[in-house]
Amino acid sequence: MSEPSPSPASEQTQRPHRLSIVVPLYDEEDNVLPLVERVHEALAGYRHPWELILVDDGSRDATARCAREAAERFGPHVRLLRLQRNFGQTAAMQAGIDAARGDVVATMDGDLQNDPADIPRMVRRLLEEDLDLVAGWRKDRKDNPWLRTLPSRLANRLIGRVTGVQLHDYGCSLKVFRAPVIKGVRLYGEMHRFIPAWIASHTAPERIREEVVRHHPRRHGRSKYGLGRAFRVILDLLAVYFFLRFRARPGHFFGRLGLAAGALGGGILAYLGYVKLVLGQSIGQRPLLLVGVLLIMLSVQLITTGVLSEMISRTYYESSETRSYVVRPEQDGAGRGEPAWKLPE
Repeated sequence: MSEPSPSPASEQTQRPHRLSIVVPLYDEEDNVLPLVERVHEALAGYRHPWELILVDDGSRDATARCAREAAERFGPHVRLLRLQRNFGQTAAMQAGIDAARGDVVATMDGDLQNDPADIPRMVRRLLEEDLDLVAGWRKDRKDNPWLRTLPSRLANRLIGRVTGVQLHDYGCSLKVFRAPVIKGVRLYGEMHRFIPAWIASHTAPERIREEVVRHHPRRHGRSKYGLGRAFRVILDLLAVYFFLRFRARPGHFFGRLGLAAGALGGGILAYLGYVKLVLGQSIGQRPLLLVGVLLIMLSVQLITTGVLSEMISRTYYESSETRSYVVRPEQDGAGRGEPAWKLPE
């Protein structure tokens, strides 16, 4: 695991590439301009073309205006996407990834807690070690230890055990991807925190690594995270487990449950049949008879659901892609013409 290095010149790779930085924003009016300034400071000597994509996720404050002013101030390589309403961080991140034109895509939060100075080092590791994902690890996290840090650590362990991808910090938004890999993954719900698990379904786990990154306390605005989000994370984790294990064969999941229920129900009815026919005892008033019948009915329903799931799965793979967001008509470059790259000086 690499520690943060203070020398940005040595953190750059010589391999030619184009870099797209995606930043979802929601009610971050006080952070937009400092964020754009920090990105330009961190990449001031960057020797490859890069762009910055700001995604306004239906903010109710002046975030969009501040982002537009920043784009006009710094140039057409700063692009603004405005979503029609608040779709959530995952959809906003997906919108930015879809709009990214680079060979390498970096994502980060817009609250100034991630440090853009870590991006060149992470890009270098991605390219020099031929990886598909370098995930940030906030080893020295600057958050409330009880409301944020402790629940996050517990969630990281649970996610790692369920998905099989062992990382210290799933929740860090600072990540660097190869564009073809991340563009092959569709994100929904709260799935942005499970990106490493989704990536692992498209590439080998050894092509996923993590890098220690800096983390700063929030200075402006308020956090959008709370304990209430934990319930959504648990439900999404169940969905991730299902899709990772049974996405291409959902009938196996429901079929196993159906066969187990059918075997148990069949065993119960066989026993009651022996009691009735051989021992001559009455079974009409026995609760076990009702349990056996219900298990057989449940078995039929589960197996039928499995067959339908297989049909839906085939339709899913053959259907056209659908997006989880809607973009406003006035877009790239905030209506200032064609987007551009920030070229090395």
